[in-house]
Amino acid sequence: MSDRVIVLTGASDGIGAAAAKAFTDAGEQVVVVGRSASKTASVAERIGARAFVCDFAELAQVRLLAAQLLEHYPRIDVLANNAGGIFGAERRLTADGHEQTFQVNYLAPFLLTTLLIDRLLESDATVVNTSSVANRLFGKLDLAGLDDLDGERSYSPTRAYGDAKLAQILFTRELARRYGAQGLSAAAFHPGVISTNFSNSPDGAMRLLYATPFGRRLLNTPEEGADTLFWLAESQPGIDWTSGGYFAKRKPARMNRRATDTALAAALWDRTEAMLAPVAD
Repeated sequence: MSDRVIVLTGASDGIGAAAAKAFTDAGEQVVVVGRSASKTASVAERIGARAFVCDFAELAQVRLLAAQLLEHYPRIDVLANNAGGIFGAERRLTADGHEQTFQVNYLAPFLLTTLLIDRLLESDATVVNTSSVANRLFGKLDLAGLDDLDGERSYSPTRAYGDAKLAQILFTRELARRYGAQGLSAAAFHPGVISTNFSNSPDGAMRLLYATPFGRRLLNTPEEGADTLFWLAESQPGIDWTSGGYFAKRKPARMNRRATDTALAAALWDRTEAMLAPVAD
């Protein structure tokens, strides 16, 4: 077994579970993280991995997860931020007061990554963020929208998902810009439209595609969706792919024109840090 450590969130089923098996088959040491204790334990048992439970809808759980990972792993070579989803038609707030789609897909992965940043730098690590073509189809995030990241003024489930996935790409680019000189690499990718349970809420915007027999016939398998994640983690940044990029099918992919806005990426980072800052008593 390799001495590399790969931390994979959203690993209780779908793309994450498929990627966990692929990494294990390649001889990697995999750490699976999922929301469901039973499903995550089942995946971990099948591949002989260690499991941690974390619901990204609660930032306290993300902070606890980071502390646990730092305690147990003196190195982390790959952090795959794969947890995510699109939720119901009505705007929902988490216990932290943030719009649920934004928090689960973007805010929580940002928090986990930055809490682990020193360990990631020590390991010359790669951060891989699971994004989506929705960044280009639905994302409208711009500088003017940074004061409404929780969708209080204007909300739709597809817009929220698209903006969160666009924010993930902007985060990826800014992560590479800030820490690339210190050995960190980062990439975002579109896994394809995959047959998983990620949007089967009864009032979900994409339920007819993801949670019906007809829709599922149009989708790719989780194994196909995990392929680009596996490639990014197993290949050489700077040789096989460019850090800060966005990929699909192992190639650079077309993305939202706002994704290359360096001022937006920097401002989003600062705004996100402010949102995550502890509230003074």
